[in-house]
Amino acid sequence: MRRDMLLLGLAVAGLGSSVGVAARSRHAWAPIDPARLSAITRVLASDAYAGRAPGTPAGERSVDYIIARFKALGLKPAGEKGGWTQKVPLVRNEIGTPSRLAITVGGQVLPLAVGREIAPKTARPGTRVAIDAAPMVFVGYGVAAKERGWDDYKGVDLRGKIAVFLVNDPDFAAEPGEPVAGRFGGRAMTYYGRWSYKYEEAERRGAVGALIIHDTAAAGYGWNVASNLAGGTYDVVRAPGARQALELQSWISADLARTLFSRAGLDLAALERQARSPDFRPVAIGDARFTIDAPERSERIESRNVLARLDGRKYPREALMFAAHWDAFGIGAPDAQGRTIRPGASDDALGVAGVLELARTFAAGPRPERSLIFAAWTAEERGLLGSETYALHPVQPLGTVVANFTLDVLQTAGLARDVVLVGAGQNDLEDDLTRAAASQGRVVTPDSEPQRGLFYRADHFSFAKRGVPTLLLMSLAGGQDLVKGGRAAGNAWVADYTGRCYHQPCDAWSPDWDLRGAASDVALVYRMGLTIANSRRWPHWRPTSEFRGLR
Repeated sequence: MRRDMLLLGLAVAGLGSSVGVAARSRHAWAPIDPARLSAITRVLASDAYAGRAPGTPAGERSVDYIIARFKALGLKPAGEKGGWTQKVPLVRNEIGTPSRLAITVGGQVLPLAVGREIAPKTARPGTRVAIDAAPMVFVGYGVAAKERGWDDYKGVDLRGKIAVFLVNDPDFAAEPGEPVAGRFGGRAMTYYGRWSYKYEEAERRGAVGALIIHDTAAAGYGWNVASNLAGGTYDVVRAPGARQALELQSWISADLARTLFSRAGLDLAALERQARSPDFRPVAIGDARFTIDAPERSERIESRNVLARLDGRKYPREALMFAAHWDAFGIGAPDAQGRTIRPGASDDALGVAGVLELARTFAAGPRPERSLIFAAWTAEERGLLGSETYALHPVQPLGTVVANFTLDVLQTAGLARDVVLVGAGQNDLEDDLTRAAASQGRVVTPDSEPQRGLFYRADHFSFAKRGVPTLLLMSLAGGQDLVKGGRAAGNAWVADYTGRCYHQPCDAWSPDWDLRGAASDVALVYRMGLTIANSRRWPHWRPTSEFRGLR
């Protein structure tokens, strides 16, 4: 730990006095310090932390580092039994090289290449993944939404079968006049569009496996992300007798899907159009049979959420929460440069740095009236499992959590004239964001690609779906209007990051980063939090939000 603290000090000094002095002056990012954000990120994204995978020695080093930072700021522990952490029991499953992996269709064997056409994973503990000639059924978007008058399943029996899905919502590709148009909010993704929902629904209906057809526009990320097998699959520890997870879950490439359906005598494009109608019925994919036989390694591991607290001086039982996730993807197959570590610098070491900067700033100022909780979650990359564990077993009762602010993937390209709002129309924290942005001379821009469903892809969602008003700052939601280069430069940053570095080894810290924009975004959260923490106000959900009746 001494080495880490020394590295932090050297990094702050080495980034130059100009940024540090600027951060301490009345710039938009004050009182957040861009140099400190960079220095903390440099530590957490260094090789010593080996990609911060949960349940590894490097993951534990990450937890210890964050605890040490909170202690140094004079905060109180807010975890279990008066400690700094909350245990997150997990099961990690990893599939080895298959001895058999193929689809038999139309009397022909269609071999499958791992990584190029399929990315097989499992959430069911065991020693082997073994599926022998399971029938395959196309279930459209796999949505069962009674409140929207939609059921893709129509009572089909999926027991022992492989369910094949389209990604996103029925609305995503709808054309004017189609029966679905607008039923799922237009192109803005709902939770029904998320891969996690589709796997859960297939599991509930008894399928042995589920395959999602990849499409970059509909998924919001490329095949390089969908096919990433680094670290295996994590799941929460299930109680004895609980429903078992799918034997197999995977993305398949669009090319493979077209070949499969064609050999089965089906027109995939025509079926996609049919799937946008509430009258759609599941379709057997000809005589296709799916087979996999592969070794599996399962292990029970324990990871930890890190929790710190600053008690309120008047209303200590009410709390605002500021959070990010500390985990990344650990070590995986080498990239073209031979790099194996996925350092997760922007995703989400920089977010953790933002939470630590918020903690430092609040701790240095007058004590707010309400309490503040600072959280660093584990296993976000594995399905929001750390935040979900906390939401199921909260140390601070969720009914007393005034709001949750989450930082996940902040941009590194400099100052921006705006801040991008993820999930517009959800709650009145959006009004706070507008006021805080105006105080910096900035404006709020709604997410330009709501079809990517970013609102459902970060840890705040574990709280939103239980009624806690949330606000997510995530720069993947659309290119910001950068001071240097405008919207074109902002879009270029997003395209480059998501296309090359998202969940990949090149998501690494760089001395060339310009974190004044990221610091300005963190400062927005500080200003919003400070105002609400010194008020009696409880933010509310909008009438249009699906979470409005939960609080």
